[in-house]
Amino acid sequence: MTSAQEKPPAPALREDRLDFTPTASSVSFSRRRTARLVREWGHPGLAGDAALLVSELATNALLHGAIRGRLFQVHLALTATALRIAVSDPWGERLPDPREAAADECYGRGLLIVARIADHWGVEPRTVGKTVFAELALRQKPDMPMGPHEVVRAGPSRTATPR
Repeated sequence: MTSAQEKPPAPALREDRLDFTPTASSVSFSRRRTARLVREWGHPGLAGDAALLVSELATNALLHGAIRGRLFQVHLALTATALRIAVSDPWGERLPDPREAAADECYGRGLLIVARIADHWGVEPRTVGKTVFAELALRQKPDMPMGPHEVVRAGPSRTATPR
């Protein structure tokens, strides 16, 4: 797979989509809402990771994708094999780029956290703005490994495997 668009989307068993004002309180609300929904959808073991992922992605939308008067959106979709967390913001010119933050920097680690927790993550361009997504695989068996597998980057979408 070389592009997020080449992979046909799996049908959603459960779905939630909500627009938020670009404020810090929206980030905490989206985190609590995500954890509650994931538990209600029957995956309490994923609630903490899902809440952390939506928190990091929503914070990035707030800090790097907000435009005055425009909302950001959190979209959760549960399929038979994965939980997809997608955060869309109106600023498509600023694409996410994971980097190593210096020890004295307060910010700059969010995408590294996303890459570490998510099984798959990436960026999809939109007509206006962008969508950054992260997916958590649903365990089919107790011994099935979980963890980061691949990253889909923006631009001409491509897939990379983290080291």
